[in-house]
Amino acid sequence: MQIYNTLTNQKEEFKPIHPGKVMMYVCGPTVYNYIHIGNARSAVAFDTVRRYLEYRGYDVTYVSNFTDVDDKIIKASNETGMSVSELTEKYINAFYADTDALNIKRATINPRVMDNMQEIIDFVQDLIEKGAAYAADGDVYFRTRKFKNYGQLSGQAIDDLEQGASERITAEEQAKKEDPLDFALWKKAKPNEISWDSPWGKGRPGWHIECSVMATKYLADTIDIHAGGADLEFPHHENEIAQSESKTEKRFVNYWMHNGFVTIGKENEKMSKSLGNFVTVHDLVKKVDPQVVRFFMSTTHYRRPIQYTEENLQEAKNNLEKLTTAYRNLNYRLQDAAEGIDEQQEKAFKTQITAFVTAMDDDFNVQNGMTSIYEMAKLMNIYSEQSVVKCDTIHFMLNEFTKITSVLGIKMPQAELLDGEIEKLIEKRNQARQAKDYQLSDEIRDQLKAQGIILEDTAQGTRWRRE
Repeated sequence: MQIYNTLTNQKEEFKPIHPGKVMMYVCGPTVYNYIHIGNARSAVAFDTVRRYLEYRGYDVTYVSNFTDVDDKIIKASNETGMSVSELTEKYINAFYADTDALNIKRATINPRVMDNMQEIIDFVQDLIEKGAAYAADGDVYFRTRKFKNYGQLSGQAIDDLEQGASERITAEEQAKKEDPLDFALWKKAKPNEISWDSPWGKGRPGWHIECSVMATKYLADTIDIHAGGADLEFPHHENEIAQSESKTEKRFVNYWMHNGFVTIGKENEKMSKSLGNFVTVHDLVKKVDPQVVRFFMSTTHYRRPIQYTEENLQEAKNNLEKLTTAYRNLNYRLQDAAEGIDEQQEKAFKTQITAFVTAMDDDFNVQNGMTSIYEMAKLMNIYSEQSVVKCDTIHFMLNEFTKITSVLGIKMPQAELLDGEIEKLIEKRNQARQAKDYQLSDEIRDQLKAQGIILEDTAQGTRWRRE
């Protein structure tokens, strides 16, 4: 498997730190409003990556944070009259509702800044003690030039960065900073602003420090994959590397992944709250089937931009319908299918499965993978029109197609199994168990479970019930 590493600007063979396991950190939302589909792009892109890694047999620990205190949240709190905690709780719940609608798997852990304040303070203190940071009138800054590889991720020269920083810095900051490039780890509290006690006085964390703390706390000092939007390469991820590696004196991340933007309209303008040209997931899924939105977003390669237009959404809807229709057509033929296997048909289907895996192993090239998925749908349609079809082959094709489309976060329509069909599958499973074919036995159990059928193996035989 090859992954494009932003740090080296090339594809590299994926070698996890621990065989069979993946530690993955994805920058999550700042929770002061509903997420727009530009925000959702990152969540969908890396949920698809996670799902594919799991499809390939990896055990993925997926950590994605909530930023629940920062300037935007404080501003929104003041404008709405809600406390910071009330505001962030509202939009964390909204985030879950929106991402659940898009069939984005919940993270293994969703840590929050407020729950990790002591760890953040300790991390900053450690950087001060190492000489990588300094306190200045209640603020704490990182000594950027002390980190020799600064700028490597975003490919920027330190002198160019210094010139840009000098133009943006205020006179007050200039008086506090040793160098215009230095960035805040801890911010001194302003009057009537949420704050925490620290060795440097009341204040709150800078934005960048929180991800360094939570990635290393909940995963490890060195993790496999760190991901986020392309707009986070600089300064956020650049600063994360500098902070983390200065503290741990270890490589922070082995593979950096960044997704492309969502653009809107024919002008391909980047969607963002600051430009006011955004469409929230909260509103969109009221008008458009969430599965269509998910399909629209998950079928473009994660590094490419997505152009949001009504026409492109409609095209996604049409293409998704082709897949679900093929699935329904074949599923319908179970009622008159003969016993047995059609080896030639399964061989052709397996060829497309292999092609899908080959495409996705190449930096999750979902667009090439979609070619194989459409070919599978074509094979399903052709087979469903044959005069004689075999029951085992239909189940094989439906099951494999369900697994592969679930990598994209798409759920195939499940027709309710008739009691007679369930009994046939249970008998087939019993035969597989007697033959010690435990893989087939487990596949049948999983197939039934996916359709809400729970098996209970007892001394008197196998019983079943509907969930």
